[in-house]
Amino acid sequence: MAKTFVIANQKGGIGKTTTATTLAGILAKQYKTLLIDADPQGNSTSTYQAVIEDQPTLYDVMVDSDKIPISEAIQHMENGDIVASDPLLSKAEKMLDGDIDGLYRLSDAIDEVKDYDYIVIDTAPSLSVVLYNSLIAADEVIIPVTADAYSIQGLRQLYSTIKSVQKRQNKNLRIAGLLLVKYSGRSNLERSVSEDLESIAAEMGTKLFETKIRECIKTKEAQTAKKLLTDYAPKCNTMIDYNAFADELLNR
Repeated sequence: MAKTFVIANQKGGIGKTTTATTLAGILAKQYKTLLIDADPQGNSTSTYQAVIEDQPTLYDVMVDSDKIPISEAIQHMENGDIVASDPLLSKAEKMLDGDIDGLYRLSDAIDEVKDYDYIVIDTAPSLSVVLYNSLIAADEVIIPVTADAYSIQGLRQLYSTIKSVQKRQNKNLRIAGLLLVKYSGRSNLERSVSEDLESIAAEMGTKLFETKIRECIKTKEAQTAKKLLTDYAPKCNTMIDYNAFADELLNR
């Protein structure tokens, strides 16, 4: 049974996709790994250069699960294996709303996946039916955060959502930790917010990962080139930090 990580934070521009694709890329070097793009914006799909025309996507799996198994939606790309997103995924909200089984479509689909060691789910910056599906399907949540006040504001609402899922739909779900990204450590504000995040993490029954992810221009270059950072710039500071984070995550 694959270990499933979901990358979640309702704030946009927080580095979820970079975290999801880089973690998946690191894991894929040693393990059979599948990335699921659960964000209608499809940034992970773009990075993997996956296709959505004449090809089943996550939208089809979730909306038409009786006819389209997730195995038919898996694409084997140069960057790795992915279930692509689709702008239509935003319509799944209304289509699944009120459906008792609607919250379990992704979990049911993942139960069919037998050939992977790890699954990484990239999510949209919103509290949506698709996010609930992702949390119900996951073993652990990784929450990327930046060292600013706006990033902290949404954490408690996300935590409330996670607690609700833990109580009712997925008792085994746990928060792996908060991951500080786009970090320089040069400002007093960053250091102060970092200390606040440690307290917030403790309140959430988890921790702030010791590893902090520094930012470098190679990250944006890799996105433009539609390459994984693991391959595009394996020795840049951001990649060094993500490797350290993966070690910390797997060797807890």
